[in-house]
Amino acid sequence: MNTSIHKTQKLKRPFILASVMLGMFLAAIEGTIVATAIPSIVADLGGFSLYSWVFSAYLLTNAATVLIFGKLSDIFGRKPIFVVGVSIFIIGSICCGLSTSIFMLIIARFVQGLGAGAVMPIATTIVGDIYNKQERSKIQGYLSSVWGISAVTGPLLGGMFVDLLSWRYVFWINIPLGLLAMLGIILFLHEDIEKKERSIDYGGSILIMVAVSSLMFILVEGGISIPWKSPFMFCLLVLAGGGLYFFVFHEKRVKDPMMPFDIWRIKLIRVANLTTLTTGMILIGVSSYLPAFVQGVMDQSATVAGFTLTTMSIGWPIASTVAGRLLLVIGYRATSLIGGLSLVIGAIFFFILTPDMGPVFAGTGSFFIGVGMGMSSTSFIVAIQSTVNWERRGIATAANMFMRSLGSAVGAALLGGILNSQIQSYLANNGLENKISVDTANQILASDQQSGLSESVKAVLRDGLTSGLHYVYMGLLLLAVITLVLIILLPKKENE
Repeated sequence: MNTSIHKTQKLKRPFILASVMLGMFLAAIEGTIVATAIPSIVADLGGFSLYSWVFSAYLLTNAATVLIFGKLSDIFGRKPIFVVGVSIFIIGSICCGLSTSIFMLIIARFVQGLGAGAVMPIATTIVGDIYNKQERSKIQGYLSSVWGISAVTGPLLGGMFVDLLSWRYVFWINIPLGLLAMLGIILFLHEDIEKKERSIDYGGSILIMVAVSSLMFILVEGGISIPWKSPFMFCLLVLAGGGLYFFVFHEKRVKDPMMPFDIWRIKLIRVANLTTLTTGMILIGVSSYLPAFVQGVMDQSATVAGFTLTTMSIGWPIASTVAGRLLLVIGYRATSLIGGLSLVIGAIFFFILTPDMGPVFAGTGSFFIGVGMGMSSTSFIVAIQSTVNWERRGIATAANMFMRSLGSAVGAALLGGILNSQIQSYLANNGLENKISVDTANQILASDQQSGLSESVKAVLRDGLTSGLHYVYMGLLLLAVITLVLIILLPKKENE
């Protein structure tokens, strides 16, 4: 589809860019601001065993819809899809803020993730539409700053809302931001859409959602609420395996596939996308469970927990900026290797982390993870976009974003399952499995609720949480090593 931009729009580009950056800020801040508040949310609503589903629900619909929204924007234009996406996101945010149970919150997060699936890719596409290749390199700095600003302000705002107001404001802050972003795009972005019939791969979207959601149930609930040898577990395994098989089968035969597998034949794209999958798992592991460690194990406030995440958020944009220059000097592979090494160093910090080491040590590990993410993600996007032609650049970029979303969704479920099973095992080993449950860990995350627990129970819960999170960080280290190995397998030149 050809979309021409009015010449007069050049004068409005600063306003469009501001609206796009606000939309990106809306989606970017969601991860860090919620991660800081989640221990307090779970302490208020209960359901610690469903902790990871607050993240997984959002990431699942985000991953399942990001490619299809990109396809819809090619047919109907960027403006209507962006506005629809932000509208759905706002509705989901309102429902999140009004939630009275963990189940209601998870359902609202499904809705929120559906909207987020449109916001980020369409915002990036709009920038590609209104700026030429030379201008884009400069604009990329502005877009990177959005991640930096949102990442720094997100944890701080989340901590302040929790400590001074209520965790509900974490979601309600999205309402004015979303309305402003929508208003700017409605007023200033004008498109001439060439009418052209296109097929939409709804089947692929449904199949991948069935496969991923089934896999997430297996990872989170397997061996806990769903016995491994139960008929329900067998059904989930069939759905996960069958859904993935038929997704691949369907995508190879449909006219306009949601995931064009021919681009995976290019070694750089194949390896970069697999690496992006593992980095997505690392990212969600740090974002989701570092606040739980700082608040539940170190007994620090939500604001302090926010600061430990902020260091990752500072490292990311700084590394992205440096990576943009390094790419021209040492190439994308060497730049990616620096990122891979940084991820391993950060994961080692978490692996050896103990309650006595304090939040500064945790924040240092978080910073190295941020540097690793900034170096690797920037290198991958630039390399991928340089490898394919213009006609496939959008879908190649979207496929890489999809792999990160998928990695985050699976990572949240996998690491959440590890945490729950370890806490449950710890309780059983201490003879408390019939007296307290995994959900009792809710009370450890809120100092005002700990008075109802005896000192011995608090000690066991805190030790159990420490043990469970240690296994989570062991998983992070393994993922970081796998990421480094995959980066080593990258071709030395982009066109190999």
